[in-house]
Amino acid sequence: SFGVIADVQYADADDGYDFSGCRRRYYRQSLTLLQNAVEAWATEWPPLSFVLQLGDSIDGLNARRGEAEGALAQVLEVLRRLPVPVHHAWGNHELYNFSRARLARSDLSSRPAGAAAGPPAGDCQAYHFSPAPRFRFVLLDAYDLSTLGREPDSPRYKEALRLLREKNPNDDLNDPAGLQEPQFVEFNGGFSQAQLDWFNEVLKLSDENQEKVVVTGHLPIHPDASDRVSVAWNYQDALSVIHSHQCVVCFLAGHMHDGGYCLDSHGVHHLTLEGVIETSSESNAFGTIYVYKDKMILKGRGRISDRVMHF
Repeated sequence: SFGVIADVQYADADDGYDFSGCRRRYYRQSLTLLQNAVEAWATEWPPLSFVLQLGDSIDGLNARRGEAEGALAQVLEVLRRLPVPVHHAWGNHELYNFSRARLARSDLSSRPAGAAAGPPAGDCQAYHFSPAPRFRFVLLDAYDLSTLGREPDSPRYKEALRLLREKNPNDDLNDPAGLQEPQFVEFNGGFSQAQLDWFNEVLKLSDENQEKVVVTGHLPIHPDASDRVSVAWNYQDALSVIHSHQCVVCFLAGHMHDGGYCLDSHGVHHLTLEGVIETSSESNAFGTIYVYKDKMILKGRGRISDRVMHF
């Protein structure tokens, strides 16, 4: 079993609203909801194997207030109370606050000692690990191809900006209005070819070893488990890799705070978790997933519904 949570987006700030001005965000209390999740997970028996934190652990608001380091320290201090490892996806809000180089030196860089090497591209944070025989987890870096967290004069930044401007002619690169492919906004990102090639090799080995694989990352990769805007730039490429193999049973993501779910045409479950940041104090948004030979059962808390995912 393992814990799942997404989009805590903590900031020591009064409640506010999202970019549209419509949806309430509970910045300060999100830390309390995270504490409640950690306390609930600590009572699980048998104990959890690990927890997946699916990105956006602190809010971009911290960068503007000069409070990024302090906010991250508070979130990590709560998560350290867990007696099990925490695996972190990087989201856009981590990258609003920190450079990729800084994140790589932080506890959000969670590749376990002895885990298989990630993609050959320098700072890609993808990795995989096996918590039980014939079961593997692959954590993808959904902002490997992105302008966020990179120096504007770097080749990787220029490559991402060129692609973004090709697809998005709007003055505001976070505006999807009128786009044929509305996911091409700056708050999303994508997977480099090097990462996709590496991912393909990992799944090839899992096929050979008859493993079941759960893939995770901050951005959803199926529009039916999200909206048309909140998916990865090149989500079709990631889906093509997955669908060329037999082993993947589920893709877990965050980013879209409403959550979402679909079972795709190849029998892969796509589960997008509801965000803590838009959850009121009377509720919560986390879950525990129990893994069996032929299914996974999500026991959700608060906004997250229970779900059985057969494979």
